[in-house]
Amino acid sequence: MGAAGVLESDRLRTGRDAGRRNTAVLVAFTAVTNLADGVLKMALPLLAVRAGGSPAQVTGVALAISLPWLLVALHAGVLVDRVDRRRLLWIVNVLRLLAMVPLLAAAASGDLSVALLAAAGAAIGVADVVASTAATALVPAAVPPAGRDKANAWVAGAETVFSEFAGPFVGGLLIAVGAGWALGATWAAYAAAALVLLLLAGRFRAGAVAYENGDEAPATTVNGQIAEGLRYLWRHRLLRSLSLILTVLSGTWGAWLALIPLYATRDMGLTPGQYGVLLSALGIGGLLGATTVTWLNRLLGRRRVMLADLFGTAAMAAVPALTADARAVAAAAFLGGLGGTLWTVNSRTVVQRAVPDAMLGRFSSASRMFAWGAMPLGAGLVGLLAEFAGPRAAFGFFAVASLLTVPFFLRAAARGADTLR
Repeated sequence: MGAAGVLESDRLRTGRDAGRRNTAVLVAFTAVTNLADGVLKMALPLLAVRAGGSPAQVTGVALAISLPWLLVALHAGVLVDRVDRRRLLWIVNVLRLLAMVPLLAAAASGDLSVALLAAAGAAIGVADVVASTAATALVPAAVPPAGRDKANAWVAGAETVFSEFAGPFVGGLLIAVGAGWALGATWAAYAAAALVLLLLAGRFRAGAVAYENGDEAPATTVNGQIAEGLRYLWRHRLLRSLSLILTVLSGTWGAWLALIPLYATRDMGLTPGQYGVLLSALGIGGLLGATTVTWLNRLLGRRRVMLADLFGTAAMAAVPALTADARAVAAAAFLGGLGGTLWTVNSRTVVQRAVPDAMLGRFSSASRMFAWGAMPLGAGLVGLLAEFAGPRAAFGFFAVASLLTVPFFLRAAARGADTLR
């Protein structure tokens, strides 16, 4: 092998080593921050109840955490595309730590108020929007193409397990011990995550935009850059289709999560402990999806694996429409969790391939605004349907909506076959 071949081999090996290290760092960062976010999602509304909040005030605290996805997601995408993404993640984590300080002081003095909880929840919610967008956009610079499926799989698995399951479970335990313990552990988790980021290797500032139309100049204003991201999403046929499909699937998830507590306790007759086991099926499915997605992609192909999520989500909604048997509903929840992770991993890889690096932040924030914004809409709609037609009919409506995305996906996948390889 010549000198050039040796240098190229060393470069590839160094890139793979850095990619493995960066994957481990990103997974650790995601796990720790999502654990902290999950604790807060559980703790802040409970603390609002203890502070004497009315039902509207308590739900307002919960809403303050998630509402930033609708209010600031597009602006967060512009920010992610303008600055060094690792530095931005570090700054956001510092802001999380600062937002926790008044809560810790109020907990220590026994003076927690609903207004303070809502303000801290909103600040941390904004930080979460920026951090999630930046972390997703950072992957292509941190991990070589050959390792991105695995990196996206483990990051998505960490998000699911720690945010939706481990975080609320740990939050409940810590709140039982005391508010100070819950808030102090969250502060420590955010501090640890900030330190973990220092281990990332590489450069993480967005590159230059590559425009398909050479005559089009990049926008310089915030609103102009937001419009660029939205136009790119709308003009790219495959990515637009995937985003619209995900919006329907997210609405189904929002509906299922909103209605299943009532259905499980009233119609299925489950105890709180049994309901917790039912929900754990989602997490188990998500974890299995994270560990098998690379193998499944090789065996079946990315298109078939993503298609499986459409049927998995439809089954998750259809089974409780047909039966109140706990084992069947848990099995369907497992399929939903499995398919959800398979879709998340593969859609992120597709986006990272198709979207220019300098557009990743704005594209991701625009896509997530529609998809994640559909979850509260789904929750509201399923409540109305259940009120007038019953819970089984409400679940059935969303099962049909999920199935209707199948031909839409097959048509879009046929047109974008090269991107979905």
